[in-house]
Amino acid sequence: MLSEDEVDEQIQHVLEEFHGRHQQPRKFLNHRFEAMRRYLPTDSPMSENRQLLIGAYFTQEYALESAALFNPSIVRHPDQTALEDGALRFILSLRSVGEGHISSVTFREGIIDAGNKISVREPTRYATTPEFVPDAFYEKDLFSRKLIELSLWNTFIEHALSTLEDNFTLVQLENAVNSGLRENRSRHQELAPIAEQTIMLARSNYEIFYSPECELSERLIFPFGPTETNGIEDARFVRFQEDDGSSRYFATYSAYDGNAVLPQLLETRDFVRFRMHTLNGPAISDKGMAMFPRKINGHYAMLSRQDGEHLYIMYSDMPYFWHSNELIVKPTYPWEFVQMGNCGSPIETESGWLVLTHGVGPMRKYCIGAVLLDLDNPTRVIDRLKEPLLTPNEHEREGYVPNVVYSCGSVIHNGHLVLPYAMSDYATTFATISIDELLSSMI
Repeated sequence: MLSEDEVDEQIQHVLEEFHGRHQQPRKFLNHRFEAMRRYLPTDSPMSENRQLLIGAYFTQEYALESAALFNPSIVRHPDQTALEDGALRFILSLRSVGEGHISSVTFREGIIDAGNKISVREPTRYATTPEFVPDAFYEKDLFSRKLIELSLWNTFIEHALSTLEDNFTLVQLENAVNSGLRENRSRHQELAPIAEQTIMLARSNYEIFYSPECELSERLIFPFGPTETNGIEDARFVRFQEDDGSSRYFATYSAYDGNAVLPQLLETRDFVRFRMHTLNGPAISDKGMAMFPRKINGHYAMLSRQDGEHLYIMYSDMPYFWHSNELIVKPTYPWEFVQMGNCGSPIETESGWLVLTHGVGPMRKYCIGAVLLDLDNPTRVIDRLKEPLLTPNEHEREGYVPNVVYSCGSVIHNGHLVLPYAMSDYATTFATISIDELLSSMI
């Protein structure tokens, strides 16, 4: 074991070497020590420097954006104060890929001025760890429905939940399930996997939150839930308008655990506190889902791609349960024969719902197209582009996945579509086009 002098020397070296690379390093290392304290072989008191050094041994730097920064989605910033006339402040979400090819969501903010010039604020060099909490309370009825959808409902789980109130915490659920396992020791091997999956479902619904003083570019959505252990991919953000005029933001994303990809839903009002929820129901499959920015005829609506090839639409009275879908768009032109999907949430225009699509053609070349859906009946296609709106040029074809242009969400400002898009899964840029020009190009 190191002497106190050796401990002091080692921690001083660490703090000097990594000075300036991290914010409040002492506070962070102490936090890491507290997370490891229960694994120590003794409860004997120790010096502060020894605690910090233990925390350092269980800390490693991780470069969130070292491999790629792509698949962007853009939404109106909740703060539109202190802007020049005709300007819009926006939030840009991006899929960042780091060591081990683990994907997370990072943010940038910027301004589109009256002349549609786009400026993106320089990010800081830091990333901040959020506070993580499971859902404060789970609703028994809603949680039971999720268990039924996942074929986890049986008399064992029914009995465990019957001991809980209508609203319960994760700790209460764990105690009820573990108590049930003790009461059924003879069936432990049979029931333990069901108990584990039930707890895993609960842990997949959680919240993270940051201090409001934390810069937006320092906030990140890193995999926390058990369904996300290998990445959070392709978040499609949308500013959702409530019936009462208020708004919140939804984002559908793909959670990847190394074996399966599951669509999930993020919710936030301020980009400070984020709630993650599982999506459930027989219509939930595949990926690339995108919420409409408001209810349609009193129902939530979402674009989807259950078969991996076509565009569907779904309706629901609850944003977390989806039971049916309807096919609305099939691949029609050579550049989309392999498959097609959406490039973000529909955008409302006077002419209809503008939906940017992606199509895959020969040599797995991805292009971006567009269709126009009826405002009152989005199952009806009014117009669509015969030729792609955007194709990868010679400067955009090389990357981690070559020959790809792709987006997860656009915005209209000053009569122009502002389209952020990824270039071959390695970097991101912008394109703009007049809405009138785009709509007049459709057939």
